[in-house]
Amino acid sequence: MVAPPETAPPDNDVLWARSLHYSHSGSPGLVGVSVGVRQGEILALTGPRGSGKTTLLRCLSGQLRPEQGEVWFNSVPVHTMGALARERLRRDRFGWIGPEPQLLPELKVWENAALPLLLAGASHRSAKHAACEWLERLDIGAFARKRPGALNRAECQRVALARALVNEPAVIFGDEPTAPLHRAERALLLRTLTTAARSHGITVVLATHDEETAAVADRRVPLLDGRPAATAPAAPEPPGPPAAETTEGQAACSLSA
Repeated sequence: MVAPPETAPPDNDVLWARSLHYSHSGSPGLVGVSVGVRQGEILALTGPRGSGKTTLLRCLSGQLRPEQGEVWFNSVPVHTMGALARERLRRDRFGWIGPEPQLLPELKVWENAALPLLLAGASHRSAKHAACEWLERLDIGAFARKRPGALNRAECQRVALARALVNEPAVIFGDEPTAPLHRAERALLLRTLTTAARSHGITVVLATHDEETAAVADRRVPLLDGRPAATAPAAPEPPGPPAAETTEGQAACSLSA
């Protein structure tokens, strides 16, 4: 039996994490991070590379189990789930889009987009219909029967977004999803993602260092060195210039650190 957290997850938080710690080969990736994400909210995890954004995203999505701390999805403890249960959760309730499309080259475009539904046991016909609908919304319906090798990088990224949206998940996680795109393609991807999220009540958590991508969010959580930016240790200030010598009739200058 799982012991309840000291503080219960808020009812309107679809995702809730407390005091997450995770390290990569002994180097801290997350240090005591807590975050809550409301139903239908678009949240941006911001910060420079190496700040812990991707690690936090992977802990929230069940890809990683935190070494310490708790992750809850709709009041279900993700941090105590076994690997198979977390895999099913990601397949059935979550969508994911990263900086690389990671399409299967042997499958047609519509099959790549429909993959979450096909893996969940949906009929071939219904999965194809749903996938083609999203491909049309992303202006790549004409490529449905082609292989990914016939598409350029930006088109493949749109297929990856269609795959993330096809089963209308509760949460979509985006790890630098616009990183490989130029401005026009970035705008199209973000517009489709945010419109779908608003119309279907999908919660979105984005990890990004791109200001235009972060600007679509309702709220931001800045990270630095694996901690919320407000609690990260401040960098030491450089030493100030030596105090100027005082002369007769001049008040001495007082330099504060």
